[in-house]
Amino acid sequence: MAVEDPSAPHGLKLIIEDYPYASDGLELWSILKKWVTDYVNHYYLDPTLVKSDEELQAWWTEVRNVGHGDKKDEPWWPNLETPQDLIHIITTIIWVTSGHHAAANFGQFDYAAYENFNGRLKELEEIIDERNANEDLKNRNGAGVVPYELLKPFSPP
Repeated sequence: MAVEDPSAPHGLKLIIEDYPYASDGLELWSILKKWVTDYVNHYYLDPTLVKSDEELQAWWTEVRNVGHGDKKDEPWWPNLETPQDLIHIITTIIWVTSGHHAAANFGQFDYAAYENFNGRLKELEEIIDERNANEDLKNRNGAGVVPYELLKPFSPP
């Protein structure tokens, strides 16, 4: 969906320019990367410190070999030797667990579960309207009594 292009914003040219996930996602990626860059550069002033940080190296080894043991031998795993490597790895982790996860999962509700849920909410609205119209229910109906709509799913403001 994108090709490398050093002259383009974010270093990528989108194949489909009006692709909201990609264009908005690149903006978020850029913001995340800037934050991670500032953070990493604050703690790793000397670039050799990343490679010599035993705890950091142990963490990265565990991520690959234990956390993703089924993929540990894949050639696409990045090395963790420089601050730039660390920035890329951390930005990727934050992106996958935030922006990507939200885009891939939050919309599922609208498509997969909304049509049934929405129907039940409309049923609830009908029940509340029927109760509010029932003259026997004096706490909902009568002179000076405002219809109870606090739990009515589609009530106006």
